[in-house]
This record gives sequence, C-alpha cells and structure tokens, in this order.
Amino acid sequence: MTDPNLQAVSLPQQWSAQSWRARTAVQMPKYPDSAELEAALAELRRLPPLVTSWEILSLKQQLAEAQDGRRFLLQGGDCAESFDECSSDVISNRLKVLLQMSLVLVHGMRKPVVRVGRFAGQYAKPRSADMETIDGVSLPSYRGDIVNGPEFTAAARRPDPRRMVKAHARSAMTMNFVRALIDGGFADLHHPEYWDLGWVGHSPLADEYRRMVAAIGDAVRFMETLSGEEVHNLNRVDFYTSHEALLLPYEESLTRQVPRNWGWFDLSTHFPWIGMRTAQLDGAHVEFLRGIRNPIAVKIGPSVTPDQLLRLIDVLNPGDEAGRLTFIHRMGAAQIATKLPPLLDAMRRDGRRVLWVCDPMHGNTESTANGYKTRRFANIASEVEQAFELHAAAGTRLGGVHLELTGEDVTECLGGARELTELDLERAYRSCVDPRLNYEQALEVAMLIVRKQTQISAPR
Repeated sequence: MTDPNLQAVSLPQQWSAQSWRARTAVQMPKYPDSAELEAALAELRRLPPLVTSWEILSLKQQLAEAQDGRRFLLQGGDCAESFDECSSDVISNRLKVLLQMSLVLVHGMRKPVVRVGRFAGQYAKPRSADMETIDGVSLPSYRGDIVNGPEFTAAARRPDPRRMVKAHARSAMTMNFVRALIDGGFADLHHPEYWDLGWVGHSPLADEYRRMVAAIGDAVRFMETLSGEEVHNLNRVDFYTSHEALLLPYEESLTRQVPRNWGWFDLSTHFPWIGMRTAQLDGAHVEFLRGIRNPIAVKIGPSVTPDQLLRLIDVLNPGDEAGRLTFIHRMGAAQIATKLPPLLDAMRRDGRRVLWVCDPMHGNTESTANGYKTRRFANIASEVEQAFELHAAAGTRLGGVHLELTGEDVTECLGGARELTELDLERAYRSCVDPRLNYEQALEVAMLIVRKQTQISAPR
C-alpha cells in the first residue's frame, strides 16, 4: 500500500538514528562505566518495541484532524513515573481519569477526543542543575527513575544504565495492562459508571458528572433502540502514549525501520516531545527528532521568539506534513496575554501548519512558605481560559491541553472544588518532582474547557 504522505515527505538529509551523537547533548547523565552503558543499550536493541508504526501513523492522522478543528487532544499523566508505582491500581486510576475527562470533553464539545497518556515511558526529567547540594554534600541530581534514584545517597544518585532496561520492562507492563483493560471493555460507553473513583463520591462535582453520564447513557440506549442493534465501537477507545524524549541513548535503541513502511520510527512511544531546554536548533535532541516519522511536540515558554519557532519548523517539519508538529505553550497565567499573541500572529502570517496545545501547569509553579512546590488551580484555570481567548482573537485554534495529573487522592495543587490550602499539602503530597492535579481537579479542568469552548464558539 502506498503511504499517502510519501509524495510530500521524504527521508531527511544526512540523518541516522545515531547522528545526534555528533551534536551537543544537554540534560544528559554522565554514565561512569561506558562498557556497562553499551551492554545495556545492546540489550535494549534486541528487545521488542513498545508501540507499532501503524499506531504512530494513526495518531498522526488524528492530530492532523485536531489541527483542522475536527478533534481535540487530551494529553495527561504523571510529571514523572516511578518504578514503584507500576501497579494495577495506579495505572487503572490514571486511565479512569483520562477516560472521564474525555467523556466530559466529547459530551460538551461534540467532537472526538484524541487520548494521549503521559505514561509508559515518562521516566526521565530535566533538571536545572547537574548537581544537588545538601548540608555541604554534593551528588548528581535526580533525573528520573530511568537514570538514578531519588534518595540522597551516592549509590542511589549514580547514573545506572541498567535502569533503561528496567524502564522498558515497566513501560511494557503498563502498555500491556492498558491495552488489556481497553480490549476487555474497561472503556465501554455503555457503562461509564464503572470508571468512578470511590474517594470522590462526595465531590462537589459529582452530581454534575453523574447527570452527564446519565445523559450519555440515555443517548446510547436511544440510538440502539432506533437501530435495533448495539452501537459499534462504544466498548473501546484508541489510547496513545507520550513521553519527553530526553534520554537519547534510550530513544535511539528503540528507533527502528519496519516492514512495509518507509523511514524510521521511535518505537518507545507514539508521541515524543522535547522542552525548550533541549530545543536548540543545532542540538542533539532536535537532530534526533527531525529524522523520525512519529508526530512530535515542542514545549515553548515565554522566552521563545517567533523567529525561533519558524526556524524550528524549518528543521522539524520542512514538508509541512499534517499532524507532524505540535507546539505546547506553557507561559504562565501572568504572561500568556503578552507572550503568546506574537507567536500566534507569526505562525498565522507564515501559513505554518501546527497543532497548538496549552500546558497550564509548568508556567504556574511556585513554592509555599512551608517548602512545598505547588500550583494554584486558579492560575491553571486562568491560563486555559486565556489561551482559548487569545487563539480566538488571533484567528488560530487551541487544539488541546497538556496536563500533569493523577488518579490518586493527592493534595499537591492548591484550590479547586475542595479549596485545598497550604495546610492540605501536608496530608497527601506524594510527587517526587512536580505537583499534579488530583482526579477531582482534573475533572474540573475538563468542565472548564467545555464551558470556555462553548462561550468562545457562541455567536456574538
């Protein structure tokens, strides 16, 4: 079968899965034993991939439809997965959150939702410094479970290449369980009540959500009564994975050519992204991403200029391929109104084809007086609302959101329906890196998106 993109897109010039090694690679650990590293990578190269090329191309097509306004991207999950939380309860609760959020979005926005989890590989994290010092002792910074351990000991903080093999195994377990749940009817729209999380039974949002579930159930039963048979494709959904493509030796080892599809695919995930800390035009991460056929994303912050974005597009999507490139803006509620419009105007004037997504989490991080890293729900909500308004004013389209969230009963972000305070943070703060929305706050964001989209779309 001929690939429809073959005429528009071709293999990048002078690229290989190893060509990034000739570039400057930032945010990378320094492994003390090169032989140990090569042995781990050799094992990874022999292991099966975690995703397939046809899943990747299917996601790319759905992202192209999101660019055109026919779908909406919901991307969410942990700030950084941990090996210890690769458990059935954590995975199923995370899936429940995303399914419930997508149900809210589908019901309210009247369009399909592209579901992408920040899991099954989100084990690496960028750090602001290579070393961490406590009480006069300096050790390598914790860079995620795929690199080293969070405990402040020399043994734990030593970069260990065997952790990449363990991350592959944990990612495979996660993907296998998610696929089994979905194939087994976990996402069946005939029974969305099965997705409930018990600890939010008394949530202020519970009644509104239950009314929505009841309305969807009535609609499904009505359609089946009219047709006289069960409506197909309501018992499963498409679900994709994403992670930050930070640890390039790991990504390279899972980048493969496959039969009956041209080019190279990073088969560690469907949807890799990089942050602005690793988005240097002549850097290793951009070099790696430019050669793979996956849809890719770049996080952009308030310091980014229109010229930088245009040059990134020239490198990462020179053929203007639909669904190929996503820009995830994370400006912060206080800066989005001034920093985002020049970028939107430049892209619109230049006619570049990108999917715009809002990350309202990373630009709104702060520290409390009692030492907790947190985010205020009011600021998260404000950035989402402003993003819709700014895109509408610029004649562009906000096509999705990117959120750090969990299905666990955590207290890491302030505010929300239960009005969590700084004192609440002490009750259930579990993140080793960044604060996440809990289930209730995540559902509240989904409802806010629907209300804002409805408001923006209403005739004026």
